[in-house]
Amino acid sequence: MHETKNQRPKTEDRQSKDFFELTFEPLDVGAIARRIVPETCGATVTLDGYVRQFTKDRETLYLEYEGYEPMAVREMEKLVAQAREQFEIAAVGIVHRLGKLEIGETSVVISVAAPHRRAAFEACEWLIKELKRVVPIWKKEIYRGGEVWIEDTS
Repeated sequence: MHETKNQRPKTEDRQSKDFFELTFEPLDVGAIARRIVPETCGATVTLDGYVRQFTKDRETLYLEYEGYEPMAVREMEKLVAQAREQFEIAAVGIVHRLGKLEIGETSVVISVAAPHRRAAFEACEWLIKELKRVVPIWKKEIYRGGEVWIEDTS
């Protein structure tokens, strides 16, 4: 494991290409997705979740993400294990950004590799829903005239 000033330690399952991480650094979607490409698979599905300008009728200026980091990483690890049990997949990578994010910046990347694309799509969708539901990461939306902590709105 290594750690930089603004990046959290990487947590990887050494028996597979699975990983689950938190960082304050900008996310490189392509680089994250390429980390899980096994030779035995025919598809990788990647979700690039990013900050949008409008939520309902409010204009978002920026978002702030906070997390209970040790527990968040443990919960992401559990989600990856559950996804492996439920879907025919080979590898999963999840990286969530913390801190202040501007419009258009990526907040979360989930990549799932599988022998066949259907399982990768299904697992990726399940993972983002469950991540928003159970992982202790909180989103504050700052907009013109105020701010609000956002509940899970999957």
